[in-house]
Amino acid sequence: MAQTKNERRVDAKSAIAICNAIRTSPRKLNLVAQTIRGMNAEKAIAELTFSKKRIAKAALAVLQSAIANAENNHQLNIDKLYVKEAYVGKGLVMKRMHARGRGRGARVLKPFSNLTIVVSERGE
Repeated sequence: MAQTKNERRVDAKSAIAICNAIRTSPRKLNLVAQTIRGMNAEKAIAELTFSKKRIAKAALAVLQSAIANAENNHQLNIDKLYVKEAYVGKGLVMKRMHARGRGRGARVLKPFSNLTIVVSERGE
């Protein structure tokens, strides 16, 4: 038996890109996602390219993937694209130990995040 075709998660004038397990906390990644929400695609690329945040490079790769999906998979005009949604979710958390004084240990949490970017064609 063949698997049924998956439904589209977004409407016909939109494209989506998802990156799971980005090695940063969701709180830090959300600061970067907030800066590009609602922006024109070209302006968002420029914003992420010149951002001083380390994680902006990963967000830039996801944005470029969403734009490529819009152009190649859905035949959308890339000049009219804007960032419709950019949201962050919690991923897994690695738990490590750090040696402390007097034979004790302290827990170190290394969080991961999920980033989803939806680009859409702006209506006339």
